[in-house]
Amino acid sequence: MSKLLRTLALLFGFALLAVPAGATKLALVGGTIHPVVGALVERGVIVIDGNKIVAVGANVTAPSDATVIDCTGKHVYPGLVSANTQLGLMEINTIEGANDTQETGSVNPNIRAEVMLNPNSDFLPVARIQGVTSALIVPGGGAIHGTSALMHLDGWTHEDMTVRAPVGLHVDWPNMSPLRGFFIRQSDEDQAKARDAAIQAIRDAFETAKAYEKAKGAEGRPGIPKHDQDTKWDAMRAVVRGEVPVFFHAGTLAQLHAVIRFIDEQGLKHCVIVGGTDAPLLAGELKERDIAVIVAGTLNMPPRRSDAYDEGFTLPARLAAAGVRYCIADQGGGFNAAFARNLGHQASMAAAFGLPRDEALKAVTLYPAQILGAGDKLGSIEVGKLADLQITDGDPLELATHVTQVILDGKAINMESRQTRLFKKYDSKPRGAKARAR
Repeated sequence: MSKLLRTLALLFGFALLAVPAGATKLALVGGTIHPVVGALVERGVIVIDGNKIVAVGANVTAPSDATVIDCTGKHVYPGLVSANTQLGLMEINTIEGANDTQETGSVNPNIRAEVMLNPNSDFLPVARIQGVTSALIVPGGGAIHGTSALMHLDGWTHEDMTVRAPVGLHVDWPNMSPLRGFFIRQSDEDQAKARDAAIQAIRDAFETAKAYEKAKGAEGRPGIPKHDQDTKWDAMRAVVRGEVPVFFHAGTLAQLHAVIRFIDEQGLKHCVIVGGTDAPLLAGELKERDIAVIVAGTLNMPPRRSDAYDEGFTLPARLAAAGVRYCIADQGGGFNAAFARNLGHQASMAAAFGLPRDEALKAVTLYPAQILGAGDKLGSIEVGKLADLQITDGDPLELATHVTQVILDGKAINMESRQTRLFKKYDSKPRGAKARAR
């Protein structure tokens, strides 16, 4: 393992030396290009000008003024898109000032993930050198979390990093059945009261937002007074107008039934399910309403004792077979931010359990980009799209594959992280006579 990691570190170093800082025109030459939307291109060329791809193909010539990156013997894939994470919101769970995943109160539609993100988080380089170039950052806390933002994982400020914001308003649907276990302190009755209160808070928020939108829209008419500004309900005006989707975090069959009833009751047109453990059981209703599912991880234990061991592994394949739009993410939450780097592993498990390999790759590239409203910018290697690419020595869904260089928003990024620096530090410590060989 030591020799493998040292080889990887050397590859990172060579890649960085090959690309001058600040280069604005790049040409990736000689690699096998995997566009995702078409057939692969052997010994192809990708030309990048600024932050966009301007040419792709086997017969493309590298411009004379471009910095050339030799990709001979390597593969070029789109960067991975993580569709459910709290990367950049939590650094150290036990330090309150380093944890921005929760807000006080139950209804917080005015929370904006892009301004909460810490661009200097140590978790960002760890994820991006594994090929994750963009991520949907989801705020947490309460029944209505606020709005998420699709962010690049490199930049000085949130303005630099924002690909699209707001992406959606996030609603955490409560458990419909009581939970039981040694760690549960509430009685079944208290849990039921808490569930009903949470659902009522969600319903009241949407009704209030509709009334606020109607009142604001009527201002200026004869006899209509000007209404006071309220940032909380201002944040939901675009939602009730149908301009911003609603992302419902729900998994069980009972939750999904309740969410679909609520969607119909409120007349919501653009919705996404995050989690969706039992979504295949309601595939017809989801497909009819064009509700996409962000699978919150495939590396999950079965939710019930009666479930098959591979319930989580096969979830993407079952959704694909039913014709439901879907993508693969991880479990989300602050704890899992440290594991955002494993997005390719989530997709590889789905590929091992029935999902065609091409579909598994799309499930972490093109499909999340489309579901998040950025399909015209991310997710595939096409002319006009942002140059978010990863250069690898193999299939990114294989655990043994190394990412040798990442191009993010048209720039070759530094392939270092806190983990690589720690490895180099401790690998170079003095060794005694009985130490393992280098």
